[in-house]
Amino acid sequence: MDFGQNIKGGKELYKWSVEKIEDFWAAMWDFGGIIASKPYNKVVEDLSIFPGTKWFPGARLNFAQNLLKYKDNQLAFIFQGETKVSKQITYGELYKVVARLAKSLKQMGVKVGDRVVSYIPNLIETPIAMLATAAIGATWASCGAELQPNAVIDRFGQIEPKVLFTVDGYFYRDQEFNITENSKAVVEAIPSIEKVVVVPYITNGKPEIGHIPKAVHWDEFISKEEDPELIFEQLPFDHPLYVMFSSGTTGKPKCMVQSAGGILINHLKELILSTDCKRSDVINYITAPSWMMI
Repeated sequence: MDFGQNIKGGKELYKWSVEKIEDFWAAMWDFGGIIASKPYNKVVEDLSIFPGTKWFPGARLNFAQNLLKYKDNQLAFIFQGETKVSKQITYGELYKVVARLAKSLKQMGVKVGDRVVSYIPNLIETPIAMLATAAIGATWASCGAELQPNAVIDRFGQIEPKVLFTVDGYFYRDQEFNITENSKAVVEAIPSIEKVVVVPYITNGKPEIGHIPKAVHWDEFISKEEDPELIFEQLPFDHPLYVMFSSGTTGKPKCMVQSAGGILINHLKELILSTDCKRSDVINYITAPSWMMI
């Protein structure tokens, strides 16, 4: 798509992006290589309605499909824990494990529009669970393992999740914190939760989870099929991908729904244009899943 521009430098690009909003985002869609099963009818319905207008109406896509378009041996994630344990996973391995987990979620009845949540640190299993959730069209929300049960209940209790991913505990400043009792309190307070999937982190082998209602170990929950077919639900651009939460400093945390297409195209803009991040690069965030980093 040619817009007849001869842009030189970031300042000119920024000027064009705010003066020709529709042209910029159409160009970003193409430049970012967004995968969609159905093209959009127009970039935006009515810019005079802002916020509140519809972006890229008519498009059908899947967030996870765009993130999992590579299936090769390049590293997708490198995990370095405080215990000095390091884990890695390639794009090929990631695709297969997401497919296995997506199959398990669908088999237990998770469908488009359901909510899946995590109460877990930034382990490799965390984005795996998020991608499997997004692949089948469910909506994701997360809290870091450092939050106390009441804070988690205040957030997740509002969105009635069907599945909770959690962990046996986490490490901080060489100390071990077991959160299984916290997870138990969360499950008991939120009746919509039908399954609790527990990832081992501080335990060698399988942690004791018999006291947590509806709990199952990660290895027991995820499909044993080595390479199941992964069918990506094709959804509108504004389909809910994430529910994020305000800090809760002015009362109960407020829910903020983020669209799949909006998150996708904005991340592509930030990573490709703002940071010049290429596939061969490594990007590092040090944060807990309770927060959004920009």
